[in-house]
Amino acid sequence: MSTQQKKKKSGKQKSYLHTILFLIVFCLIFSVFVIPMGLANTLNTLMNTAYDLLVSTTLYIMAIAVIAGAVSALFSEFGVIDLLNDLLSPLMKPLFGMPGASALGVVTTYMSDNPAILSLADDPEYRRFFKAYQIPALTNLGTSFGMGLIVTTFVLGLGHSAGEHVGLAALCGNLGAVAGSIVSTRLMLRATARSLGTDAPAPILPEHKAKTIDEDAGGAIRIMNAIMDGGRKGVDLGLGVIPGVLIICTLVMMLTNSAPDGGIYTGAAYEGIGLLPKIADKLDFILKPLFGFSSSSGIAVPVTALGSAGAAMSIIPSLLERGLADCGDVAVFTAMCMCWSGYLSTHVSMMDVLRSTKFTGHAIVSHTIGGLVAGAAAHWLYVLLMMII
Repeated sequence: MSTQQKKKKSGKQKSYLHTILFLIVFCLIFSVFVIPMGLANTLNTLMNTAYDLLVSTTLYIMAIAVIAGAVSALFSEFGVIDLLNDLLSPLMKPLFGMPGASALGVVTTYMSDNPAILSLADDPEYRRFFKAYQIPALTNLGTSFGMGLIVTTFVLGLGHSAGEHVGLAALCGNLGAVAGSIVSTRLMLRATARSLGTDAPAPILPEHKAKTIDEDAGGAIRIMNAIMDGGRKGVDLGLGVIPGVLIICTLVMMLTNSAPDGGIYTGAAYEGIGLLPKIADKLDFILKPLFGFSSSSGIAVPVTALGSAGAAMSIIPSLLERGLADCGDVAVFTAMCMCWSGYLSTHVSMMDVLRSTKFTGHAIVSHTIGGLVAGAAAHWLYVLLMMII
């Protein structure tokens, strides 16, 4: 047998080995659900839960995204974002170690989603305010505030089901996310500064076509164009969260929820094996002081937020309805959904666009720590304010 044939044979065997290993792992994971629930009930629960989330949750999130997108576009069209940038600039250097121009990235991502900061980072006029080591940290900074407006609006929309202090909870959640963002960005800057130094300017990329504002057009036309464009972006964002909600949230709900009354599975939506609460019970001595969760089921929200903030938000109403969460938990949920905002599903691609892939691991570790700080800060801030009120 020739050397070339041996290489082909060994390569083929290696490929089949990976396939077999994958199938073994897949079957083991699938059996975690099938053994207690049964094959038919597992498949039915998967489909029924995904369908209910699609109809009752994702369309609501899309509606919020459309309205938030329209408001964001109006703010951009009439210079409100520029005004906010000027007002927030003096805070950026001492708090985040970033130039004042990064405040625009905070506002932009808060009103949309994590990748919104990438369009700014590709603009040569924007990049000239930064040093080379600060560019990768834009991923952490932007992600900390991604979907902030949508998360906050969603939480406030929970109304009385979350408690009379839901507004205070939303405020504490936002402030907790700020604390987490500072930690995440500062940790990232330490890693990039060691590698790139602190003096080299950010490399200028090819210039991108910028949006021009026709200030001679009538106010009504500018308003209509802005809200239509923003609304369309909201639709895209709403569509973008559907895979995360249906896939991640369905699996997390099945890992979180327990069997129906009587212990007999029927294949209905939202049945599960209750694995995550059991794990959380073992970690209660850590989770309780940090986040103050009313129930171990609350861990499902931050776990889901790792992959999708939209999916994590969809779990909150169910926890409130079943009495497994209260207003204090909502503050923690807000902070962690906003600060993490699905960073495991966006960090890799964002770092690739920023041409900083070698720092992807640092970005993920830094942001994991930042999200934990955000949740703890929101919890203790809410407890403190409730003692004062």
